[in-house]
Amino acid sequence: MYAVIEAGGKQYKVKEGDLLKVDKLNVKSGDEVVFDKVLLLQSEKGLKIGNPYIEGLKVKAEVVEEGKDKKVLVYGPTSKKAVRRLKGHRQWYAKIRIREIVGG
Repeated sequence: MYAVIEAGGKQYKVKEGDLLKVDKLNVKSGDEVVFDKVLLLQSEKGLKIGNPYIEGLKVKAEVVEEGKDKKVLVYGPTSKKAVRRLKGHRQWYAKIRIREIVGG
């Protein structure tokens, strides 16, 4: 059984026991998170597709760790001759473990 959830404006295909990185959540490490924006559910009974979400279906997860990802360098030359601009960015993330899919 697997589900497609929406978290932070992105979609993730998850099943029980999966470990994945999502954008930072406003919870501490070790807390439980419930995702109620479930777009699709594939189970033994068949396929359920939401319009846009499936009502009554939730995915429970636990936050394993929080941190910053590796640095991404953004390089862009400007319109002036021999002028360069280099910027770096480190995105915050939360690593979560999917506990169970409830209501399916």
